[in-house]
Amino acid sequence: MGTSNSYGGAGGGTPLIPSWLGGGAASPDGGPPVPPPNPPATQPGTPPAVPNPPALPAMPVSGDVGRYTSARNNFSRYARSGGSDRTSLGRAVSSYVSTTAGGSRTAAQRMGASRTAGARLAGFLSGAAANGPLAALRSLNLENLAGRPIEEVFIGLVDYICPDGGTIDDGIARDAFIETIGDLAQNGITDIDNLTAVQMQTIFELYAAHSIEARLCNDIGTKAISLPANPAAAARIQAQLLDFIRRGVSDALTAARTTMQTLTPDRVLGFVTGIYEQAFFILQTMGDAEAEAQ
Repeated sequence: MGTSNSYGGAGGGTPLIPSWLGGGAASPDGGPPVPPPNPPATQPGTPPAVPNPPALPAMPVSGDVGRYTSARNNFSRYARSGGSDRTSLGRAVSSYVSTTAGGSRTAAQRMGASRTAGARLAGFLSGAAANGPLAALRSLNLENLAGRPIEEVFIGLVDYICPDGGTIDDGIARDAFIETIGDLAQNGITDIDNLTAVQMQTIFELYAAHSIEARLCNDIGTKAISLPANPAAAARIQAQLLDFIRRGVSDALTAARTTMQTLTPDRVLGFVTGIYEQAFFILQTMGDAEAEAQ
């Protein structure tokens, strides 16, 4: 879907939370990684003690080998219908959240790079609202972008918002931001110097929706599902899926009762993580309702 880096889909035994989403060995109480102790001092002429090897993080728990089956089968049925089988769409999305991704909380945790990029985007928008776009750009040494069209400004922000780390997760975050840039004009967002609160929320909504869409499609695996050969039907399916996901993200943002203008730097990541978790919960509920409507 879109420019996302798709592949054949992960195997069922792939851990729900891959080890590369973490950041080292965690402390016993779940806090930040514990640094190794300093080696004891040695007397002159004494051979240095051989340090103990660092403790490695525990291997992540493998997932259920069959957790992809329902989402893939239902999405295939939906795709083969050309977008008319909304029951299968609902079942695919609901099954993805509840079974493939392990529930809304785990699904949000799996959006590692996207959550980080979303926090940077929300932080930039919040800074622009509080101090103006020039000050927000100057804080990133990007003041040369001031006064440029909004698409050029956001293209200049790509390496800050979502640096290319080489993993699928990084690729999802980066592609989602690029897709968002392409959607700005269509959503009436053309002037960065006069962004309204609604437009700022729309920018974040678009980004989160694109990243969830890309995560879902990469997890299910576009090579493992049957897509229609008709390009128009394929485009219609992509648009319907994105619209479905965007409605879930929009409801999550509305429920949060927080705007970009009121975010402070210490609250940004928690806010973004909460939006993703709530969005996945709403998407599962929407999917169940769609499946039961027929």
